[in-house]
Amino acid sequence: MISLPAAIEMRALTKRYRRTTALNGIDLKIPTGSVFGMIGPNGAGKTTTIRLLLDIIRPSSGTVAVLGKDPRSGGPSLREQIGYLPGELKLQGRVSGRELIRHYADISGPISKGAIATLAERLDLDLDRQVRTLSKGNKQKLGLVQAFMHKPALLVLDEPTSGQDPLVQQEFLSMVREARDSGATVFLSSHILREVGQAADTVAILRQGKILAVSSVDELRESAVRKVRARFTRISAEELRMTLSKISNLTEFDATERNGLTELTATISGDINAFISTIAAFSIAELAIEEPDLEESVLNLYRGGAADAK
Repeated sequence: MISLPAAIEMRALTKRYRRTTALNGIDLKIPTGSVFGMIGPNGAGKTTTIRLLLDIIRPSSGTVAVLGKDPRSGGPSLREQIGYLPGELKLQGRVSGRELIRHYADISGPISKGAIATLAERLDLDLDRQVRTLSKGNKQKLGLVQAFMHKPALLVLDEPTSGQDPLVQQEFLSMVREARDSGATVFLSSHILREVGQAADTVAILRQGKILAVSSVDELRESAVRKVRARFTRISAEELRMTLSKISNLTEFDATERNGLTELTATISGDINAFISTIAAFSIAELAIEEPDLEESVLNLYRGGAADAK
């Protein structure tokens, strides 16, 4: 199999503002044709990373390559291959959305016939309304149209579904998958883990300018925390507690007896096979295991990162 070159590569990438280090020695290699998510709380360094990729700001040290080129010298030919949606999109003016998109089209390069109309229809966007009358959500849709319309090799999207309803969010996810399937690379930054988890192949978790972990979404799910609720017959609460205490990744569990049943509530992290194998020997009246809590999994990484920094 031929290995494709990295769409984005960062080596020891650092950005300082006087005494503040916004980004501290980032190393990342993002494969071509993938969806890469960067998540972290506000102020973690996500937007700084994006601005360095696009040569809006320049690094204090380290290197970055985008589509095989240095952003500082890539010029218009590199920018034409990138679709960008900023996190704080500010659109004003007494022009219609259609006129504004035409202006962007002159900058972006060739656009397939009907591409703009199709995107607007998918996002339920009226291009004939004046930009200044649009809500924040509709301005965001306009930003998505201009980012996707020329089918760029790289999409860089900062908080892309801010202010959008669930239907538009689902349509956006479909657009991202289609872009990836056509060979494009998508760099997606968000503080909403659910959004990144649905779209991305791989996720970097950023905190205070440092990467805590890079993981596939599947690996995150496997290590995530689940809530467990169960009811058993013919076993006492004490016997259940004694048996389950041997399962190392089962925590915060409690067993009580009520109405002839023993009720269990617990938290389990990572692999659930040991738990399932153990309770299979009991008479189970009811069992509910929640979907993996990715938010809690990432919060645990944040806590660990904070502890390491002390």
